[in-house]
Amino acid sequence: MTADGNGGRWLVLAVRIPAEPSRHRVAVWRELRRIGAVPLGQGCWAVPDVPAFAGRIARAAELAGRGEGEIIMLNAAGRDEADAARLEGLFTEARQAEWAEYIADCGKFDAEIDAEIATGKLTLAELEEEEQSLERLRRWHRELATRDVFGAPNTAEAGQLLKHCTERLADYTDRVFQAVHQM
Repeated sequence: MTADGNGGRWLVLAVRIPAEPSRHRVAVWRELRRIGAVPLGQGCWAVPDVPAFAGRIARAAELAGRGEGEIIMLNAAGRDEADAARLEGLFTEARQAEWAEYIADCGKFDAEIDAEIATGKLTLAELEEEEQSLERLRRWHRELATRDVFGAPNTAEAGQLLKHCTERLADYTDRVFQAVHQM
């Protein structure tokens, strides 16, 4: 049994959509990426068979249908432990890459707060912009956490960085209100 309780069960999605117009293929591709599905080959994707993905899989199938295509869904499991481990590894590697990008964006947020403080940009407009940036990081974190069913190694670091970014915004908020009220 795996950490997410799926027992090593997977859905293999065989996607068949006409090449033209390409917007339908792109829409399905984007939805599969949002799910966190990993490509296995041309038009073939895998995703853990867990309830968290059901709605998005249905959405991808709906998008395929709009493009006069289809998604054939097959229940699967690795033939042996090595195959099962490889599927889980591919999925976890994809989440690890997503978390790495998220962590880099947290660093950019931190640097942006440093720059605003250093240049004395302590305005309500800048504060609103930074609040929006933090909210984007929060949404992104929730999305990544939802699809990280096996727990990628850098998940905890990402959570700590979100907490740090929240603390940085609270400090920046205090500085902005002090500056605004001194005017």
